[in-house]
Amino acid sequence: MSIGFDYEISSKKGAFSLNLKELWRYRDLILLLVRRDYVSVYKQTILGPIWFFIQPIITSVVFTVIFGNIAKLTPNGVPGFLFFLCGQTFWNYFASCLTATSNTFVANAGVFGKVYFPRLAVPVSVVISNLLKFAIQFILLIAVWLYYYFDKTYQIEFNLAFAFIPLYLVIMALLGLGLGLIISSLTTKYRDFSFLVGFGVQLLMYGSSVVIPLNEVKNPTIHALIQFNPITPILEAAKFSFGCGGSFDGLMLVYSLVFSLVLLISGIAIFNRVEKTFMDTV
Repeated sequence: MSIGFDYEISSKKGAFSLNLKELWRYRDLILLLVRRDYVSVYKQTILGPIWFFIQPIITSVVFTVIFGNIAKLTPNGVPGFLFFLCGQTFWNYFASCLTATSNTFVANAGVFGKVYFPRLAVPVSVVISNLLKFAIQFILLIAVWLYYYFDKTYQIEFNLAFAFIPLYLVIMALLGLGLGLIISSLTTKYRDFSFLVGFGVQLLMYGSSVVIPLNEVKNPTIHALIQFNPITPILEAAKFSFGCGGSFDGLMLVYSLVFSLVLLISGIAIFNRVEKTFMDTV
């Protein structure tokens, strides 16, 4: 009589093993982690999820005053507040995914050392929970866009590129997850990376088109550096989709997608390797 087993525990695991079947089997755990990430941050706050609206509004107002009214960097005929809010909304999703996943091993060392579950469930849950935050901020962006759309002061038009927004989110999720996995793996041995993440994210933001429109950069070298920042084509396409500047370049979006996939594959390989021995260094 043959005996069947539901689970097989093995020490052999390929460097590029994603094991989606196992992740799906632990989907209930992933949903619990999503709920934990969402609830724990604002559990003892007065305003709760309203902070999701406050942060992009305040940041966009500051950018509008400094870069829009003073530096005059917003595109002609485009409301500065909508321009910066659009860039901030999409950028925040990428930055949140990167920042949260980059601390996976250190923040969850206690849990990882006690019970087995696929370690990739934690960063995957982070990407999903941040998608919920993005959805809330996206509602704000839609509301602001509708205001300017019906306000005839500006010529804001509906753009069919709006249909590609899910693609923008997928690319940003892959990019944030891949880079976060790499940094998280390196942080187990070199804690310096945990201090550099926040600073690096800020530099990366100013090295993209969140604040400065790409067509306003006149220096050819700086223009090329910003253009080939893999997050820039996504931000440009997002702004174009909302009719507030930017440009839709299919070739550059493919470049961002390929870059994100390569980064994700590299991140998974490093993550799987570090996973086996990280308890000795954390």
